[in-house]
Amino acid sequence: MPLSLLLLSFFSGFVYMASAQCPDYDDYSMTTHEPFSAGKYHLSYQRPTAACRKFNSSDVEVTIQDMKELVTDPDLFRLFENAFPNTLDTTVTWKGYAANDSTEELTFVTTGDIVAMWLRDSANQMRSYKSLLKADDSPDSLASLFRGAINLQSRYIIRNPYCNAFQAPTESGLPPVDNGYADTDKVTPPYNTSFVFECKYELDSISAFLQLSSDYYDQTKDSDFFGKFQWIQAVTTVLDVAEGLLIGTYADDGSVNESPYTFQRDSTSATETLTNTGAGNPVKGGTGLVRSAFRPSDDSTIYQLFIPANMQFSSYLGKCANIMEAHNTELAQRMSDFASGVQDGIETYGKVQHPVLGEIYAYEIDGFGSSNLMDDANVPSLLSAPILDYLDASDETYQNTRRFALSTWNPYYMHGPVLNGTGGPHVGPGKAWPMSIITSLLTSDDDGEIVAGLQMLVSSTDGLGLIHESIDTFNASTWTREWFSWANGLFGEMLLGLKDRKPHLLGTSFQ
Repeated sequence: MPLSLLLLSFFSGFVYMASAQCPDYDDYSMTTHEPFSAGKYHLSYQRPTAACRKFNSSDVEVTIQDMKELVTDPDLFRLFENAFPNTLDTTVTWKGYAANDSTEELTFVTTGDIVAMWLRDSANQMRSYKSLLKADDSPDSLASLFRGAINLQSRYIIRNPYCNAFQAPTESGLPPVDNGYADTDKVTPPYNTSFVFECKYELDSISAFLQLSSDYYDQTKDSDFFGKFQWIQAVTTVLDVAEGLLIGTYADDGSVNESPYTFQRDSTSATETLTNTGAGNPVKGGTGLVRSAFRPSDDSTIYQLFIPANMQFSSYLGKCANIMEAHNTELAQRMSDFASGVQDGIETYGKVQHPVLGEIYAYEIDGFGSSNLMDDANVPSLLSAPILDYLDASDETYQNTRRFALSTWNPYYMHGPVLNGTGGPHVGPGKAWPMSIITSLLTSDDDGEIVAGLQMLVSSTDGLGLIHESIDTFNASTWTREWFSWANGLFGEMLLGLKDRKPHLLGTSFQ
């Protein structure tokens, strides 16, 4: 056995033995642990012991200590202390090198309570640390984590570009996880369950890969990295897939075009499958918009021209074109032109006139004139458009859309005595997602709105001190997912952002 593979096997085994002696975080995060915060909410301490943390970063630890001096409310600081490092503490499940190239870093980042790597979740989990990211060749650096995630996502996309969640790489020695929900799935193109965990085609998944790439380059300017392994091939695959999904349901002569992707699942929930033998509802071609069968909530779209994902795709495809310039100018131009075309499609077809709020962005359209007016908590959402770098938060149409999303005009806006925020069909009416509140704070310049949002977040963890997926707006003890790493990281990202743009708010008391 080559020395590199021998070392890889040794360290994989070492990590497995160490983790076997640590508590299952799924169980750990369901219970409270001392010391409790000194505030009235008595929030639990939820970090594993140092020896049980999956990845340790001195930059993250220094940041936590720095924030302790600025965040004076003990409950708010405890929530940050638990949430910000959650991805590193609990979901960097394996880190190593490719079997065929001992220099190709790989990072397997799980979503939390599910041992699989979602392209979207992992890209956003990494984004939590973007503000601390800097050029660094060390395998113990945040930069190495980003490179490894980009490399592994490249591998996944090249092989199965329509899929959204994947199994651990073979190099990790981790066995594939069974996804019982997918047992009845009929998907074209087909896939292997030893490689893919779930294969719901979501435009935001491949857009998240572009976002992750842009985030790394934006902070490090490490252009050489993108030419070393499979990134260029992965981007080419993304372009081929997206261009194939510009077509409508019908050809000009009225015949039905063959759909590049179909999905059917035996389910009692309409959001878990697609109509018309897995092709979804009809879509008109020629809009410049890319189809998406599913949303970032993993729920099926009603109309496949899903505007938030097209915003994300246009934004980061354009930014990645700048990276590609140093490697393939022809491909870079193709990317840039495509990004502009999608943006034109959004601005031409993706806006509707609301009878009270004026011009707003639709959530989904079909190109025939039908639109779905709503917003969902999961990012990309209409609310999140500024943090997708698609537009400025001051944009008039965005501000109208924001008012819509955060009001009862939005059929999935949930409100009650516990918290007010957007939910979605994934868990149903009556449950607001803290992620939507965090997104509203990331896109707000209003001190009152931000303080009110922080109050809702700090008071609704059921004493556990972590950000849940959703919470009953009338009962803080009824929630879903005790371990949702993406939302935890987004909270940390938001609070660090306040340190830079509104530091005075970090001194607010929530007692």
